Order: sequence, then structure tokens, then C-alpha cells
Amino acid sequence: MIQNNHQQYFIKLLGEENAYFDEAHKRAYSYDATRKHYLPDGVLFPRDEQDVSDILRYCNEHKIIIVPRGAGSGFTGGSLAANGGLVLSFEKHMNKILEIDLENLVAVVQPGVINAHLQKELALKNLFYPPDPASMDFSSIGGNVSENAGGMKAAKYGITKDYVMALRAVLPNGDIIRAGKRTVKDVAGYNLVGTLIASEGSLAVLTQITLKLIALPKYKKTAMGIFPSVEAAMNAVYQTLAKGVTPVSMEFLDNLSIRAVEEKFHKGLPIEAGAILIADVDGNVKESLEADLAVLKENFLEAGASEFKIAQNEEEAADIWFARRNASQSINVYGTLKLNEDITVPRSKLPKLLQGINEISQKYGFKIPCFGHTGDGNVHTNVMVVDKNDEEQVKRGHEAITEVFKLAISLDGTLSGEHGIGLSKAPFMHLAFSEAELNLMRSIKKAFDPNNILNPFKMGL
Repeated sequence: MIQNNHQQYFIKLLGEENAYFDEAHKRAYSYDATRKHYLPDGVLFPRDEQDVSDILRYCNEHKIIIVPRGAGSGFTGGSLAANGGLVLSFEKHMNKILEIDLENLVAVVQPGVINAHLQKELALKNLFYPPDPASMDFSSIGGNVSENAGGMKAAKYGITKDYVMALRAVLPNGDIIRAGKRTVKDVAGYNLVGTLIASEGSLAVLTQITLKLIALPKYKKTAMGIFPSVEAAMNAVYQTLAKGVTPVSMEFLDNLSIRAVEEKFHKGLPIEAGAILIADVDGNVKESLEADLAVLKENFLEAGASEFKIAQNEEEAADIWFARRNASQSINVYGTLKLNEDITVPRSKLPKLLQGINEISQKYGFKIPCFGHTGDGNVHTNVMVVDKNDEEQVKRGHEAITEVFKLAISLDGTLSGEHGIGLSKAPFMHLAFSEAELNLMRSIKKAFDPNNILNPFKMGL
């Protein structure tokens, strides 16, 4: 509970319209996509960087917890006030595109800018910012940076960290720092930008982000392969990449996901197929796209695809992508509780990963539909608990998830490819890191935030 004198300080600093301590606002900012609820002690809307500095300096002095929040679309609880304190929201004021530099191909934005809004503005100038998480229509750039978000274009273009050139940020003591430059090269000093990316708002509060842009490709084509098994589809993935073709996207759905989408939407999907692979290729020369599609077709058929289809127009491309874009909501046909994770392994280990997940499914008796970004080895694994009110089922569901994490780590993989750690995966950090490595992370946290006021205890630190 924030004492009245503290409340009055924030109201005086920001104005009554930007500092709220009422029940309605606290409830509105108490949850994210995990559907867990933690009531904060108040919600603050800073108007600019100086406001952020003043807020943090005061909170550091009085040991008040601050939880930075973008759009609240995260899947691991990174923006939840699990230990109370004040939510710092950027959606109201600090949500502007400050500059689009056409000469140097960079954009400068505030943390509250919505990803899709930036994409639309850039498209008007024939530019684009490749990281496109599934939540792009409502997730913020600040949140994307804090979680190092990926997206469906990651196979060819990479993820958020590959496009963040510079940051302005406020340390917990109120000091304002700059990290990085808008130059192509910069090897002066420690890589503070890299340290702040994916730190989940636990080291500093981002106030300005400089992003690298690239020219929007002139042409794009979509193709789909239908496979008898997941193993055949996975073999097609890394065989294609080994031939020198890197699709923009290389997405897959297993049989359970295919059946779920068909049951929900009746799109005429091949429900007997073991897997579907969807690939996009792009470029500025039509002939090169045709050559890439020829390689895709050859490798898909060699791996056992029963059908290879190329979309002839945007409508057909949208039809092909429909199943992948609607897979997550469709698999709810298998249960009332979805325990979804985003484990990632080297691409060559995908067949072993999915074979192991099938064995876990049989062991625990839960359906575990899988889909995701095979182009970069990132699989969305969903343990479907039939009855969320059955405590024993829920317990076994979490046991199954633990085995999935152990499997991914055993295959040289990681706990998360894009969702982050937050609260949900914090208990599993010891599976992926040694005690020495965790202690080093704790030391970094303490160096930035000695009073532990900034999003404390996230990532198990």
C-alpha cells in the first residue's frame, strides 16, 4: 500500500490525470496474457523522460517498487506487479514515432509505440522493421525490446536484438543514460544495449529506442507443403536451409493443430496430414523468387510432401496462412487450460524434440499440439489440460511442462525463444543455467539496481 504522502507526491508531479490509486485503474493494470492477476498499488503515466527520472529517483529513495509496462500482452508475467508497487505505463503519452531517418535508415521511437503502427508508417516510405510478433497489432516496441520479441520473419531477418541500435534509458536512481549509437559500427565500451535488451524492465526503464530499418522487398510469394509426418516436415526445413534458401518464414502445424483449426473453422484442411509447412519468400527480383520456390518444391517433395502449393494471389496466400494464424485459439478444443511454452532448439534437433514431446504426451495422457517457427527452431508447445478445475490434472500438466523444458535443454535448447521468463518460467531457470551463471546475472541486477526496486524477482533473480 502506497502511503498518502507518496501518492500526493506523484499527483503533484504528474497531475491527477496521470497518477491513479483507485481500484478501477489498479484492476485494469493487474493482468497480462497469462491471465494471472496481481493488483498494483497505483498506476503512473509519465509524460516524458524527465518524469521517468523524477519517479525513479523518488522511488529509489523511498524503496517503492516500480514495474514498467508496455501493452500488457506478455505471456510470462513480466509486466505484472507480483510484489506490489507502482505500474509505470507508457501507452498514454510516451507513444510517439519521433523520427524516421531516410538517409540512415533508422527510426527513433518512444517505448509505447505499437509495433503495427510503426510498420504502417514505414510501409508508406517503402521501408520496414522486420520483427513482427503475433501480438504486433497491440504490443509495444518497448515491450518487444524488453522481451527480445521474435516473429514469423525471424528465419530470414532475425529478431528484435538485431535491429536495436541505440537506447535512452533511466536507471533506478534516476540517472539518464544513452546506450549505443545510430552508427552502423560501434565497438566502444561494453555492449549496454545488448544488456538491456530482454532484461524485462529489471535493469532500467527504456525511454527512447533507435531501430535499424531495411527497404521493403518488392515481391513476396507464399507456398505450402503437406507432409505425412512431423519428422518429414522437419527434415524438409533444414534440407532447404542447407541448400542456401532462407525463407522469410517457415512455419509448421502438427496433426493436432491441423485438426483443431478444421474443427473450429471448417476450412477444408487435410486432417490426415502429419504436418503442414508454410513458407514465404521475398526479394526484389522475380526470377530469384521463382528459383527459391523451385528449391523449396524440390526439397519438400524429396522429404515426402504429398502436395506442394504456391499461392497465386494475396487471397490464396491469406487462405494458406489462416490455419497458422488461428492455431493458438483453435487448440482450446482439447481442454480448458492451455499451458503454452515457446521452447527453442537448434533446427537439426527439431525431429528429436517433437518425438520427445509425443512421448511426454503419451506418458501424461494430455494432448500436446505443437506449431511454430521451424525456420529458427522455435516451437510453441501446448499441454492441454482437459479440466482446469481438477487440481490433480493441473498438477500433472505442470509436471509435463517441466519434462518439456528438460527435453529442450537436453537438446542444447533454451526455455524461451521469444516470450521471455518473467514469473512463469522463473522456477525453471536452474535447468538452463548453473549457479555461477545465475549469480552473475544477480550481480548485474544488483549493479544496476542495488535497492531492488525495478521489477524485482522476475526471471528468478
